[in-house]
Amino acid sequence: MDKGKIAEILLETGRLLELKGENPFKTRAYANAARAVENLNEPLEKVVAEGRLADIKGIGESIAKKISELEATGKLAYFEHLKASIPSGLAAMLEIPGMGPKKIRTLHEKLGIDTVEKLEAACKSGEVAAVAGFGKKTAQNIRAGIERRRTYASRHLISDGLRVSEPMLERLRQHPDVIRCSAAGSLRRHREIIGDIDLLASSKKPGTVIEFFVSQPGVVTVTAKGGTKASVILEGGIQSDLRVVSDREYPFALMYFTGNKEHNIVMRQRAIARGLRLNEYGLFKSKEETRDPKRLVPCDSEEEIFQKLDLPFIEPELREDMGEFAAAEKDALPRLIEWTRLRGSLHNHSTWSDGHDRLEEIAAFMEQLGLQYWAITDHSKSSFQANGLDADRLREQAVEIGKINHELAERSSQFRLLGGIEVDILKSGLDFSDEILSKLDVVVASLHQPSNNEEENTRRLIRAAQNKYVHILGHATGRLLLEREPYPVNVRAVIDACAEAGTWMELNCSPRRFDLDWRHWPYAKSKGVRCVINCDAHRNEHAGFLRLGAGMARKGWLEAADVVNTMDLAALRKALKKAAKGTERQQEVGNG
Repeated sequence: MDKGKIAEILLETGRLLELKGENPFKTRAYANAARAVENLNEPLEKVVAEGRLADIKGIGESIAKKISELEATGKLAYFEHLKASIPSGLAAMLEIPGMGPKKIRTLHEKLGIDTVEKLEAACKSGEVAAVAGFGKKTAQNIRAGIERRRTYASRHLISDGLRVSEPMLERLRQHPDVIRCSAAGSLRRHREIIGDIDLLASSKKPGTVIEFFVSQPGVVTVTAKGGTKASVILEGGIQSDLRVVSDREYPFALMYFTGNKEHNIVMRQRAIARGLRLNEYGLFKSKEETRDPKRLVPCDSEEEIFQKLDLPFIEPELREDMGEFAAAEKDALPRLIEWTRLRGSLHNHSTWSDGHDRLEEIAAFMEQLGLQYWAITDHSKSSFQANGLDADRLREQAVEIGKINHELAERSSQFRLLGGIEVDILKSGLDFSDEILSKLDVVVASLHQPSNNEEENTRRLIRAAQNKYVHILGHATGRLLLEREPYPVNVRAVIDACAEAGTWMELNCSPRRFDLDWRHWPYAKSKGVRCVINCDAHRNEHAGFLRLGAGMARKGWLEAADVVNTMDLAALRKALKKAAKGTERQQEVGNG
C-alpha cells in the first residue's frame, strides 16, 4: 500500500476515535503520524524494512506497528474493528460538509441522533438550533450540507472517473478479442463532474469481452449483464457501463454515446437534411429510421462521419452544442491545446505554508518531469490557518529559492523555481504592500474570505486585477466541486477588468476546483484575457493536474497561444515583466 493511502487511513482512524470521544492526544497522534508518513523523503517500505518507523518524529511505537501492518498487508485490523464499532449512521454524517466528529458526538449525546435522516428532521424541528453551541444558522448550514450530499450522491469528479477507467480501458485494449475500445459520454467530453463511466468496445466475441469486464479488479457489484452490455459498481461507488458492438458499428456508436444529447440532435438533423439517417448503428441512405446494412454509408472513423455530413472533425470536448457547429461551418474551430505543451505551473505551495514537500524536493521532482519552471506561491500572512508567510519569512524563502536556482545553474540545468506569493484579497486591499509584491517573480491574488454580496466580491476582485503587481487572479469564483457552490460574483465584469488591466486569469486545475469554469473561457478569450493553467499543487504528484487542466481548457475552446504557461522560461520571464503594467521589477527572486 502506498504512503498516500496509508496516511488517509491514519487520518480516518483519528476521526473515528474522535467520534467515539477518545482522548484528544490519541486522536491527534494519528493526524501527526499521517503527516509524517506523507512527508517521508525516502521509500516507506525501506523505512519499514529497516525498523526505523518509530524513530521518525510524529510516529510512536504503537502507530509504527499499525503502519507496518498496512504496508505489508494493505489492511489494518484495528481500523476495521474501529469502523465496525461505530454506528454506520454516525460515520455517514462525517460526509456532510461542516459536520466534524465533535458536532456529531454532541448531537448524538444530546438528542440521540444516529442517522442522517434523524439529523435532518432535528434541524427542521428546531432541536439542533436549541443545542448550546449550534444555533439557527448552524442548523441551516447542516440542512444545506445534507441536501448537497443528497444531490451529489451519484456524481463524481472526473479525476476519480479517469483514475478507475483508464486501467480498465488498458486491460480491455490488451484483450485478444477486443478490436477497438474507448471511453464515451461525459468522461470523454471531459466534463468536470460525471455521473457514470461509459465504455465502448468492438469485438467479434462480445460475450467473452463482457465476461472479462465484469471480472475486472475493482468491480464490487455486477448490476446487469447481457450478451453485449454490462453494468457494474466500482470501488468508490462509481457505476460503469460497457457496450460491445461490431467494429463496423463502432465509429457510429462512439459518436452517439459521446454525446451530448443536444449535439447528437443537430448531427441527426444534418443527416436528415442530406437524405440520410444517423443513429448509433450507422449512417444510412434512407428517409426513415433503419438498421438495414444494405443502406449503410460505410465509415471507418468518426472523422469520416463528420466528412459525410460536410463538417470538419469536432473534438469530443466541444460536443456540447455551444457554438461548435457554427464554427465548423466557417472552418473556424480552434486548434485545441495539448497538455504536453505546458512547461510548468505558476501557483503552487510548499512546506513553507500548507504544502507537503520541501523546496529542494519540489525542484528535483519537477525537473525530473521535464518541466522548465515551477512557481512557489505559498499563502500570505492572513491565511493563518494555512501557515501563511509574513514579510520576513517570504524574504527567507526567497533566499532558499535563490540557493536552489544557483545549484541548478551550476550543473547547467534548464529548470528554475520562481518565487512568489498567493496574496489574499482582503476587504481593505491586498495582504502585502506593493513594495513587497514588486520584488516577486509571480503574484497570484485570491479571494479566500468572500462576502455573500456579489457587488462586494466583484469589487474586490476587480481592485486586485487592477493592481500593477498582480499577475494572476486565482480561482476567481472559489467553488469546490461537489462541496461548495461558487461565491456570488459578476464573472463577466471581472473578466472585463482583467482584459483592461492585462491581468491573467487562472484555470485552477485542482480537480476539486477547475476554476475559472470552462463555460466562461470563450468570453475571456474573446476579450483577450490569457489563461494560466495552474495546479495549486500541495504535493508533488499534483503536477499531474496539468493534464486535467488542459482538458478543461480544451472544453473552454483554448489554444496553446491562449495559455501563458505554454511559453518557455525565457519568454515567460519577459511576459511576467510586461504583465507588471508597464513597471519594471525591482528585483527578480532567484533568477540563478
